[in-house]
Amino acid sequence: MLDINNHILQTTGAERITGSEAVQTLWSGYGAIKRYNLAGGKYPSVIVKHIQLPDGMQNQTAQSNAHPTQHTQKHPKGGNTDLSHQRKLTSYQVERQWYQKYAHQTNTGCRLPACYHTVEAEGELLLIMEDLDVSGFPVRLVPEAVSIAHAKSCLSWLAHFHAQFMGVVPEGLWPIGTYWHLATRPNEWEKMTNIHLKNAAKGIDETLNKAYYQTLVHGDAKLANFCFGGVNKAAEVAAVDFQYVGRGCGMKDVAYFISSCFDEADCEKYEAELLAHYFNVLDISINETFNFQALKDEWTILYSYAWADFYRFLNGWSPGHWKMHQYSKQITKRVLDELDDLKRR
Repeated sequence: MLDINNHILQTTGAERITGSEAVQTLWSGYGAIKRYNLAGGKYPSVIVKHIQLPDGMQNQTAQSNAHPTQHTQKHPKGGNTDLSHQRKLTSYQVERQWYQKYAHQTNTGCRLPACYHTVEAEGELLLIMEDLDVSGFPVRLVPEAVSIAHAKSCLSWLAHFHAQFMGVVPEGLWPIGTYWHLATRPNEWEKMTNIHLKNAAKGIDETLNKAYYQTLVHGDAKLANFCFGGVNKAAEVAAVDFQYVGRGCGMKDVAYFISSCFDEADCEKYEAELLAHYFNVLDISINETFNFQALKDEWTILYSYAWADFYRFLNGWSPGHWKMHQYSKQITKRVLDELDDLKRR
């Protein structure tokens, strides 16, 4: 068992830990995130992400997704599978690699918490990180409270992030970013009830994976993973949770983020405005060696494919999910019609 207190004190130089509080538990009982309050060191507090394998799994280690380990842990969506377990194990290793090898390459346009220390022992992984609340990002929002200004701030973050990592090879990260991509979701694909979409799933996935312009995607860029500045500071935002960062078309993050914020009416109402804002920031941020207009042309088309890809996942994972609204259905239908037309040619 890792001595968390000792690692915190050694990492921060604090004299003592004055208290702790739970921030959240990790999905399916794989540990917890806590805030530790400190005295006499560099930082008044730190956030600790403590990954612990559920009982009976302490001797299992992360392997390739093609070789999942045995797993019978219950899952809230019924995903109690070997592959589900392996995906989680890999995701925590990916997050560790991200902070050790890539996070330092980000800039102020895509702010994220500093990782002060990582340590791994059998069945446990510890990430000791900056407390973003203390650093000026104390606000978390729910969809009912998000404004267009907040959404644009997050899209600016994504644009800076995508620009910074355009063309980067994801060594130690997911070869294909996002938690829902087809290769890691065969069980959800099997459960799909939309047979037309099920048959087209591979074509949608291949279209996204074969995009000429690829970057690193956050992979879980939902509203809940963004931290905002205080009053009158909607433009100040930072992101957390890099378990599913990997190679991909940036539209995967953009479509997924928009889906996490707005209902069907607002998705349709603000689509053009939000995409225009994202591409404007990307244009300003991207290295001039890339042909921005060609990238924009390609990714504008792939926005619909990214949305259809996520809709495909929802159809097998949680039929009837609130994101499966008329707007997402219409976008998915357009993609299916386009793929059908291509087959007929």
